[in-house]
Amino acid sequence: MRILAIADEESKALWDYFDKSMLEGIDLIISCGDLDPRYLSFLVTFYSGPVLYVHGNHDGKYEQIPPEGCTCIEDKIFVYKGVRILGLGGSMRYKPGPHQYTEGEMKQRVHRLWFQLLKKRGFDILVTHSPAYQLNDGRDLPHQGFKIFRTLMEKYRPKFFLHGHVHLSYGRDYKRYDRYEDTHIINAYERCVFDFEDDNPKEHLGVNGMKI
Repeated sequence: MRILAIADEESKALWDYFDKSMLEGIDLIISCGDLDPRYLSFLVTFYSGPVLYVHGNHDGKYEQIPPEGCTCIEDKIFVYKGVRILGLGGSMRYKPGPHQYTEGEMKQRVHRLWFQLLKKRGFDILVTHSPAYQLNDGRDLPHQGFKIFRTLMEKYRPKFFLHGHVHLSYGRDYKRYDRYEDTHIINAYERCVFDFEDDNPKEHLGVNGMKI
């Protein structure tokens, strides 16, 4: 299964200079948040597969302008072609506003998923907005990751963890790819393509939407 992951910044190649061929061969689109809802609605118009999303900390406008035709996977396990995808959007709480959580609040969200996790026997892809604690996150509170995400990877051993929030444009300290135990971690900033079946995605990650 070939997946296009997007986050944080609308890709000009997919919006301003859209060419439908850019989506050829893509089985699934996953947004990790902080994207204009009209961008997601635009993509689903030209794409026959599912467009899944979680909220970023700047996505308060989704309540007034929802991304039409897309599927929100917040606090649920969405199954597509046998692949179990768990969504937990939002960032660390650093000011009043929607889609922000303390570590304790994020732990409560995970705790409420116990029946879904039991019924589905875990998950294959974790989709969040924020990174996990000390795994490609920032040391400032707004960009600090959640410890509970590490716990989820340790317990359920998902194959992939997709996140956004820390832009690759922030500097060389932020990486497209990382790994924690058995889980491949991908920063979805702007856009990247990967194959779910790939056992060595670091060698083949599509940068700027192209396979390399």
